[in-house]
Amino acid sequence: MIVVYIIVTVLAYLIGSISFSVIISKKMAGFDVREKGSGNAGSTNVLRTVGKKAGALTLLCDALKGVVAILVAYVAGLIFNEIIDNALLVQLAGIAVIVGHTFPVFFKFKGGKGVATALGVLLITNWNIGLICLVFALVLIVLTRMVSLGSIAAAILFPVLLIFMPPTQESAYLVKEGSYIIYGIILAIIVVYNHRTNVKRLLNGTENKLDFKKIK
Repeated sequence: MIVVYIIVTVLAYLIGSISFSVIISKKMAGFDVREKGSGNAGSTNVLRTVGKKAGALTLLCDALKGVVAILVAYVAGLIFNEIIDNALLVQLAGIAVIVGHTFPVFFKFKGGKGVATALGVLLITNWNIGLICLVFALVLIVLTRMVSLGSIAAAILFPVLLIFMPPTQESAYLVKEGSYIIYGIILAIIVVYNHRTNVKRLLNGTENKLDFKKIK
């Protein structure tokens, strides 16, 4: 029943299109975060330009978008279990919510890089791998003070872990003929592509670093 796939994918995209970084920066600081700092509508830029509280709130809300989108797919999967592929439905929702965050229809298609939203997707679909990626990213960020490096490395690590780690009981039904590994690769490609300018700066040795002492 193709209409179910279309509706869930569109709903996930619309959920992703809610740009909390813009909403929170306007509410707490009186400006659009896309007009400050790096110009990116993400939690890191909010952290730099507005402060720790706003950055943490943005991170949480963006991650919850991923969680909610997957829950929508879960519920639809339960309702239409006999006529759809649950794995495909969840994977479409996961991809769509990240694309929505990157190209939000409500905010002139100028969004963030999808890391926090991808984290939410990972944690609810495969929490053990999600936690490993989160810890791995945090360690790299603390050691290098470069959020982009931690984000890119964790995104690449995700599909690699899918190859070597068996799914949890909660996520077992998502794995079907290797489709979940392909799904992981697609998510990694989206996140890395969104960081293409960061990759250039990393290679040139000019990537911005977090200065924890200057953050409000």
